Amino acid sequence: EVQLVESGGGLVQAGESLRLSCTASGFRFDAFDMAWYRRDLGNECELVSSIEKDGRTFVASSMKGRFTISQDNAKNTRYLQMNSLKPEDTAVYYCAARGSRDRSWHRAYPCPGIVPYEYWGQGTKVTVSS
Repeated sequence: EVQLVESGGGLVQAGESLRLSCTASGFRFDAFDMAWYRRDLGNECELVSSIEKDGRTFVASSMKGRFTISQDNAKNTRYLQMNSLKPEDTAVYYCAARGSRDRSWHRAYPCPGIVPYEYWGQGTKVTVSS
């Protein structure tokens, strides 16, 4: 069974840091693309960062310079290092994975609609106070 488990969320003050982890079971992360999404208090979903199986990475412009995605294949885990957190970073953060880049999936949760990732975790909440 494919499973993604996020951890590392919490309550921090503006300017502080958190590191989120996403650990996979049921498949090898190094054979999959992976992404971090977040859903804010208004239930808007946003792609935060991604890392492809060939190592290419992407970070959304509003988070570039503050967020870094990384991997540890030995632990089958992906990380999102978040520095200089702002109150607007408050959201539930989800990790997602896909084995194929040629497909899309219809999901009702956590990001309703047609999404480019097949597998999703349960999310970890990040709250940044001002």
